[in-house]
Amino acid sequence: MKPALYLVAMEALVMDSSPQCTKQLLSERFGRGSRTVDLELELQIELLRETKRKYESVLQLGRALTAHLYSLLQTQHALGDAFADLSQKSPELQEEFGYNAETQKLLCKNGETLLGAVNFFVSSINTLVTKTMEDTLMTVKQYEAARLEYDAYRTDLEELSLGPRDAGTRGRLESAQATFQAHRDKYEKLRGDVAIKLKFLEENKIKVMHKQLLLFHNAVSAYFAGNQKQLEQTLQQFNIKLRPPGAEKPSWLEEQ
Repeated sequence: MKPALYLVAMEALVMDSSPQCTKQLLSERFGRGSRTVDLELELQIELLRETKRKYESVLQLGRALTAHLYSLLQTQHALGDAFADLSQKSPELQEEFGYNAETQKLLCKNGETLLGAVNFFVSSINTLVTKTMEDTLMTVKQYEAARLEYDAYRTDLEELSLGPRDAGTRGRLESAQATFQAHRDKYEKLRGDVAIKLKFLEENKIKVMHKQLLLFHNAVSAYFAGNQKQLEQTLQQFNIKLRPPGAEKPSWLEEQ
């Protein structure tokens, strides 16, 4: 994160607006504060953020492909209708217009099947990115806020421990110790929560993408090979159902 944005981002996350947290925030902002670092966990978090950015790009491209396929289907359907109409009105070219109309009709049918597969692929990627990954990143944000609070009260306790000991400071020291312990417990719990969520997210991502990439490959390959049977079998394999023609539902494009 850029330094100029760091302070604003952390202020939005940290619920505790105590002088200790404000001081810690400013110290880290200007590179003077002591910061607890779990290097392995932070590398995993950064990898997740980078993965999410890449999957968002795939999602955007998938939606663009859906829009292009939808547009192609509309054009093929209109062209097929035009050929069929000309077949009836041009006796000398009836056969030629007729088989071109049938070809466009077949292409439309296969295109609708491919569009259903691509739409399912895009929908699954969207769920993975906007729900599953985002849920984990929300816990990460809570962990990062708890880490800053933990460091703030740790620093406060260390400074009090180095100061003079008298009846007044002894009470403040005990209070600081109790506050520090509470924030350490919160930090360690959230660190554990993040580690568990990252583990389950990785397992879920692999499971989901294995299925979706296989679907995408098989559907696209069958479509461009002109293999209508294999294309339909691909949808059956992944339990994808196309809406019936004329159904009162949004188009595949509108559902995006």
